Amino acid sequence: MATKSHTEAPSGAKPAFPPFAKETFASQLVWLAITFVALYLLISRIAVPRIGGIIDERAKRIEGDFAAAQRMKDESEAALAAYEKSLADARDRAHAIGTEVRDKLNAEAEVNRKATEAKLNADLAEAEKQIAATKSAAMANVRGIAVDAAAAIVERLTGTAPPAPAVAAAVDDALKR
Repeated sequence: MATKSHTEAPSGAKPAFPPFAKETFASQLVWLAITFVALYLLISRIAVPRIGGIIDERAKRIEGDFAAAQRMKDESEAALAAYEKSLADARDRAHAIGTEVRDKLNAEAEVNRKATEAKLNADLAEAEKQIAATKSAAMANVRGIAVDAAAAIVERLTGTAPPAPAVAAAVDDALKR
């Protein structure tokens, strides 16, 4: 008994490839048409409406998201504008308060300066009065001292005491110059 390997083709004529067989070609075309119509109806009646619905739903969701994003953008721009306005108002108020405080402090400083000047002027007038009184008293003493000194100098130089009225007249004449 001869053994055949399993890779060898069986002896005899080979049958034709079924899709190309002439006997089954007509029935294959009928089944192709039935299958095509069934698949067409299945896709057009069930799959396409579902896919279209999903696409419409997604388009509506995207439009809604865009509308919400635009609304939020508008709200944020309005909030930013309100913030900037309140910031500008706060700056204006701070500037006004600063100006008011500066003016108030300047007015207080001016009042204090005038009061200090008035006090200093009064003190100066009082000091001038005291200086004048001291000068007057000193001048009166200077005349007496000058008369005594002149009499002592003349007496020491001449050895005799000069008359008091003559010494007083000479000192008064010297003080007038």
